[in-house]
Amino acid sequence: QVQLVESGGGLVQPGGSLRLTCAASGSVFSLRRISAVSWYRQAPGKEREVVATLTTDGSTHYADSVKGRYTISRDNTKNTVYLQMNTLRPEDTAVYYCNVRTFLTAYYDYWGQGIQVTVSS
Repeated sequence: QVQLVESGGGLVQPGGSLRLTCAASGSVFSLRRISAVSWYRQAPGKEREVVATLTTDGSTHYADSVKGRYTISRDNTKNTVYLQMNTLRPEDTAVYYCNVRTFLTAYYDYWGQGIQVTVSS
């Protein structure tokens, strides 16, 4: 079974940092071309939003709300995706989801189960 598992979340004080890790397992990613990896988040009562994307050409895109504070990266040898989050604010509190977009004959997204990030003093 293909799995994406997030780790590294938890409770952090405002101004602090966290690094989320998304570990992928399964052989499907060797067969399907990865188009992009992303991190999404969803706060209570709000829509799920993309906060960071890394495409296969190496370009990155960030939501305005996190630009300059978050960094997305990928380690292909370890089948992992990272999200470094600095200068965290209470409004960053959300469930964060790892996403891997693949292509074979059509695009297909794989999702992690989500991990809680809470920024509070």
